[in-house]
Amino acid sequence: MPILLNFLLRALLLAAGVVLALSLACVALLLLAVWGVRAAWCKLTGRPVMPFAMRMGPGQAFEEMMRRAHQPAEPSRTPRADSAAGPARGRLADVTDVEPK
Repeated sequence: MPILLNFLLRALLLAAGVVLALSLACVALLLLAVWGVRAAWCKLTGRPVMPFAMRMGPGQAFEEMMRRAHQPAEPSRTPRADSAAGPARGRLADVTDVEPK
């Protein structure tokens, strides 16, 4: 009996692996087809064929973060969430129960 269960478990894992490999292959073929149609459309319209690429470097990400930090905060689209969040950060000067030594 344990030999049969061992065999069934191995067969199930093998089938799951085959299904996963086939689904990944289908996704890759679909992406390749989309890229081919896009490249053909670019050739047909006379535009240059640009590759799919993310242009992002760590320096650019840091600069973007610093630029956003210096911009004024935008008002939220949900006023109820703003009122439930508590007082704004600018009101920290109102604390009077602590005296400096």
